[in-house]
Amino acid sequence: MDLQLSDKTAFVSGSTAGIGLAIASALAQEGATVIVNGRSQERVASAIETIQKAVPAANLQGIVADLSTRTGTTEAFQQAPRVDILVNNLGMYEPKSFAEITDEDWQNIFEVNVLSGIRLSRHYLPLMFEKDWGRIIFISSESAVNIPAEMIHYGVTKTAQVAIARGLAETTVGTGVTVNSILPGPTRSEGVETFVQNLAASQGTGVSEVEKEFFEKTRPSSLIKRFATPAEVAAMVAFVASPLSSATNGAALRVEGGLVRSIL
Repeated sequence: MDLQLSDKTAFVSGSTAGIGLAIASALAQEGATVIVNGRSQERVASAIETIQKAVPAANLQGIVADLSTRTGTTEAFQQAPRVDILVNNLGMYEPKSFAEITDEDWQNIFEVNVLSGIRLSRHYLPLMFEKDWGRIIFISSESAVNIPAEMIHYGVTKTAQVAIARGLAETTVGTGVTVNSILPGPTRSEGVETFVQNLAASQGTGVSEVEKEFFEKTRPSSLIKRFATPAEVAAMVAFVASPLSSATNGAALRVEGGLVRSIL
């Protein structure tokens, strides 16, 4: 299927690893010009090299900027003043009991997970309206629905992303611009892979056993009983970013393996 992205420019925040890297690669594969973002030149260069190995004809640009800050966001706007597609992927998570989550922890996770997407959307959305075409996609999480007790602050930021996306979608009435959120489930990203490997080593067991136990005890409602791959999440994002998804707006789309049991 041709997703008709060859004339589009996409900005993927936090795209040097994991889901973000997979999204950047999928969009590049579909012919979009992709802006890869990270906080260090080394990480950005490595991500671009990885994508180009998979997609030799990829048209890529790198932006080194910490988008959790106003200064970093301003620097990004100077290098990429206009884009057709904005994927707000930048995010962090940190398992921590509620009593131990400090004010600073709350502020930091909101700066990274919520305000980065707000600042980027505030800049690019009006420009998309001028062109009467655009896509803004927030990478949220099933944790937006199933708030995890072990990291409540993370879940709250993911719920906030869904709310922001829906609110922004309400401003797009009658235009060619759409705003949606994607809710991945447990995904075998770089951080998760390292965590699982370390846990397996500490328990003297295999990675597959750790994964099986996780879905038996921690996420028992999963229907696929495994971690999703970043590429599986990226496939949904690539479609939502395309002109073919024009009737999908204001939606919270799940890629969580059936983990969320509600039908709405």
